[in-house]
Amino acid sequence: MKIELLVDGRKIPMNEFVQKIIGNVIQSMVETLHTIEGGWKEISIHIEKD
Repeated sequence: MKIELLVDGRKIPMNEFVQKIIGNVIQSMVETLHTIEGGWKEISIHIEKD
């Protein structure tokens, strides 16, 4: 699993351990949604702060 984090367009470096933690948390949250099956290929999340 490859995770990329951008903050205001700047790529934030993450080692493999951090990528695994973030990836597993997001994967678990998404797969609990009733309309999502486990065969997904990519998840994109965009967050804007007010």
